[in-house]
Amino acid sequence: MTVDNDLLHTEKILADRKTFFLDLKENSRGMVVKITEDVGGNRDTIMVPADILGDFIAALSDIKATADGH
Repeated sequence: MTVDNDLLHTEKILADRKTFFLDLKENSRGMVVKITEDVGGNRDTIMVPADILGDFIAALSDIKATADGH
């Protein structure tokens, strides 16, 4: 097992048959949030630069508000 020395924080969300991992990492280029979706061993990942997290969270909040209104 490899140790992630650049891992600053991690969260795990379970949703039905999916597991989401949200990892805050830091490297020489700065901080990034790595979001990984695991479905039965198949993984997809996106990286979100930490400096736009506010915009990312605001957009998700707007989407949630719309979804809650339906």
